[in-house]
Amino acid sequence: MSLPSPWRADFPAFAAFGRDCQTYLDSAATAQKPQAVLDALLGYYAGGAANVHRAQHGPGERATLAFEGARAKVAAWLNADSAEQIVFTRGATESINLLAYGLEHLFAAGDQIAVSALEHHANLLPWQQLAQRSGLELLVLPLDAAGDIDLEQAERLIGPRTRLLAVSQLSNVLGRWQPLEALLALARAQGALSVVDGAQGVVHGRHDLQALACDFYVLSAHKLYGPDGIGVLYGRPSALERLRHWQFGGEMVQQADYHEARFRPAPLGFEAGTPAIGAAIALGAALDYLDGLDGEAVAAHEALLHGRLLAGLRRFDGLQLLAEPHTALASFVVEGVHNADLAQLLGEQGIAVRAGQHCAMPLLRRLGRPGALRVSLGLYSEGDDLERFFAALHHALALLR
Repeated sequence: MSLPSPWRADFPAFAAFGRDCQTYLDSAATAQKPQAVLDALLGYYAGGAANVHRAQHGPGERATLAFEGARAKVAAWLNADSAEQIVFTRGATESINLLAYGLEHLFAAGDQIAVSALEHHANLLPWQQLAQRSGLELLVLPLDAAGDIDLEQAERLIGPRTRLLAVSQLSNVLGRWQPLEALLALARAQGALSVVDGAQGVVHGRHDLQALACDFYVLSAHKLYGPDGIGVLYGRPSALERLRHWQFGGEMVQQADYHEARFRPAPLGFEAGTPAIGAAIALGAALDYLDGLDGEAVAAHEALLHGRLLAGLRRFDGLQLLAEPHTALASFVVEGVHNADLAQLLGEQGIAVRAGQHCAMPLLRRLGRPGALRVSLGLYSEGDDLERFFAALHHALALLR
């Protein structure tokens, strides 16, 4: 079976890839965009761009309605209590940096921040730097043999001095869903705030943040079939109230004089300056598009493809998977072959995969690997993409061995 994607025609990029003989298997880095997203971007700019919230004229009112409508769509997608819990940022990375600066006043020297050994740099470095600035202890929760955060060790390490837990929902390297429910319970038991990096997890399935009960959740639109340059910070009301403002300027000001100012609460209080209006509207269009799909059919298609990917990789001698991925991606190394050399030969054959340390240098170092290749899938991926990849991988390995 070729496993065609019934949604592939919705993504114009694949016509261009086909003309250029390119096979795109790097969706975990960034996803292609459906026509609905492109139409929303063009519609905003071609229909008359205007700033939001401030203008008392027709174009400004239309832009504000569309922008705030997108916020409401994000809230509905995540099952937030209110659109006021949704802060627009430039991406998951900025969202976490916002938290690292906005929560800094809550920490005292000797307090602890817990992260896991598998975190993307975006969910490690902001906390690492906060720990260095404020004299905090950064706890690194180890992994078990399967590639999950070790719950027994986490229970031992997360204690009364732990003030914050920051963990990924789905590893961008290992492709494994992490045991969030148990980890978040450990944090709550100690009165610690919780931050979930949902950059990868939000792409696969719908996640009810009220049920998840984390304090903060972050995502990037460009991985969720939306535009780049915009992301989301979700916060529970009680958690958002503890944030201090970290950027200053227009929009977030409630009252200003030369020597003092008062600032708005979330969300506008954390959206200083002109936001990415067109990108926010296009994110709303991406969610409308996804909401119109059969979620069970998408999940079934991705699961079939992922199973075929893993089965195909296991047929190659000397190839070792990094953990046993649950969904969407697979990272691997080949004995005696450098990942960069292999990626180069695959690229020359029109196969787009990711090579290197995947913004997770400490994890790769713990695994004893200088780098790895990663193949990642989207809802538009097809069985023929995998067959082209397997053929190219066979050819590349024949040249390198």
